[in-house]
Amino acid sequence: MIENRAKHTALIKAEAKRLGFMSCGISKAGFLEEEAPRLEKWLEENRHGQMQYMENHFDKRLDPTKLVEGSKSVISLLLNYYPGEIQKEGSYKISKYAYGTDYHFVIKDKLKELLHYIQSEIGEVGGRAFVDSAPVLDKAWAVKSGLGWMGKHSNVLSKKTGSFYFIAELIIDLDLDYDTPVTDHCGSCTACIDACPTQAIVEPYKVDGSKCISYFTIELKEAIPEAVKGTFDDWMFGCDVCQDVCPWNRFSTSHNEPLFQPNPKLLEYSKQDWEEITQEVFSEVFKKSAVKRTKYTGLLRNIQFLKE
Repeated sequence: MIENRAKHTALIKAEAKRLGFMSCGISKAGFLEEEAPRLEKWLEENRHGQMQYMENHFDKRLDPTKLVEGSKSVISLLLNYYPGEIQKEGSYKISKYAYGTDYHFVIKDKLKELLHYIQSEIGEVGGRAFVDSAPVLDKAWAVKSGLGWMGKHSNVLSKKTGSFYFIAELIIDLDLDYDTPVTDHCGSCTACIDACPTQAIVEPYKVDGSKCISYFTIELKEAIPEAVKGTFDDWMFGCDVCQDVCPWNRFSTSHNEPLFQPNPKLLEYSKQDWEEITQEVFSEVFKKSAVKRTKYTGLLRNIQFLKE
């Protein structure tokens, strides 16, 4: 039985690598004891702003066995999205994760393939794939699986690859060999806290989601408050400041996922080009992009807010 566990674990990790995932770590499915009080306090302090969905399924968020019946293992996977080229200097900026095809589609296909492989190689294995679309605490599982530590900016950090990657999970009803967490290597560094334009990192390891530029430009559906005018540093969709200044991201290397390649216009456009963007061009440039989430009207609102 133990031999099987080791064999199955090695098979899964090798296939994850073949599918292009940068890392794969595995944890025993169960209640996230340390996360429970942290999440409860964060919600009580209203750090989630208008992201009401964060309040839903509290018990499932903390325990995958309530989400996937009979689950025994959480397979955490990282997929690199660090781009080879970035936007033109002095333009309005888009978070690097949204340059290419929406990651939900790209990763979901890879996860389905991985699950199919597990079922064909090992036998009858039940499970579900998760890509940031269900009440799963991705970062907590990545940390528990030894893929990195939780940085002071609340992104998962790895000594080898920094933090420019997506996190996804397969939760399955198969016992595997489990990985152990790594140590924290943030030390006394406060680069992310000092650089945050809206001071959303209220203390080390704690982000007030309702103060984050990503929240204002993506999640907030009404007018952006006047109080934060002049603090957005030209970010029109999302924000990468805390990751850009992190010393560990010096080790980021560009991805090799063709679907994450941006439309050339995204890299070439100047501020004036963005200010004159039409619905037609928006639909072309962001055809399958995560930017569609804010819609054309939302992006125009953000540009107008930066322009004034």
